Amino acid sequence: MDILPSPQQLRYLIALSEQRHFGRAANVCSVTQSTLSAGILNLERQFDVSILDRTAGKRVVFTPIGEEVIVQAKAALQGLESVRDIINFSQEPFSSSLKLGIIPTIAPYILTPVIHNIKNIYPKLTLNIHEDLTESLMEKLAIGFLDLLIIAMPCDCSGVETYALFKDDFYLIIPKNHILEQFDKVPLQKIDIKEVISLQDGHCLRDQTLDMCRQGQSFKAVTDAQNDFTASSLKTVINMVGAGLGVAFIPKMAIESEIVDRTDIVVRVLDGNPTCRTIGLAWRRNSLRASEFKQLEKVFQNLKM
Repeated sequence: MDILPSPQQLRYLIALSEQRHFGRAANVCSVTQSTLSAGILNLERQFDVSILDRTAGKRVVFTPIGEEVIVQAKAALQGLESVRDIINFSQEPFSSSLKLGIIPTIAPYILTPVIHNIKNIYPKLTLNIHEDLTESLMEKLAIGFLDLLIIAMPCDCSGVETYALFKDDFYLIIPKNHILEQFDKVPLQKIDIKEVISLQDGHCLRDQTLDMCRQGQSFKAVTDAQNDFTASSLKTVINMVGAGLGVAFIPKMAIESEIVDRTDIVVRVLDGNPTCRTIGLAWRRNSLRASEFKQLEKVFQNLKM
């Protein structure tokens, strides 16, 4: 029997071709760098061919045959995924497995009820969950490591299909006795952007925060006057506000989970244009499971904000 490359080896190659960096490619594939390197080296030895140009130093450079292999690897992997989707589509909806990705600014607030609802509605489904930033989840979705994402929009959703579920309004949180406490509805123009605490780069909520700042100030003003305080989680942002370090834009689902019982933080409605994010699903374009994924809306019906 002829030896064929494994789907895993194809994913390693595709990830490396897109990232052009072994460490980042390994992260996308959720393996160690040594595992990814060994997988590609084994593939080269299997077929006695050089896929990578190892005379290029630390740069990731594919040989001409390597570039051709990448093109065919993408087509082959897409074909394998279509076979799997056809099989799944022929069965009862959500009776097999689902690899679900979710971002950190959503997961802590809805994951427990979502899992509970999925188990009740689709008891035969085997669920695997991965939490990561949007960009990384999109990369894992593209190479087949994930089937479906729960994301916040707007975001860079090129190459995928999206399905909106519900709106999640933004509120302003401020320390108790802050000057903005006098407003029942705070105009964006009244917010000192030097006080706004945001998440670190990579979080789509950071981009959404900057967009709200730009509604009240010029683009240049926002660029020139960002707060020195950033955090890696919404919980830390909220605690920074409680400590008097600034103010923050927080989605409603986090308000209800993190702030209801706090006495050191005041929540205010934002005045002016509607400020919200859209919680939705994302999957690979042309996926045969698209109609199946849309059925998941019922899982979120009692979560709508």
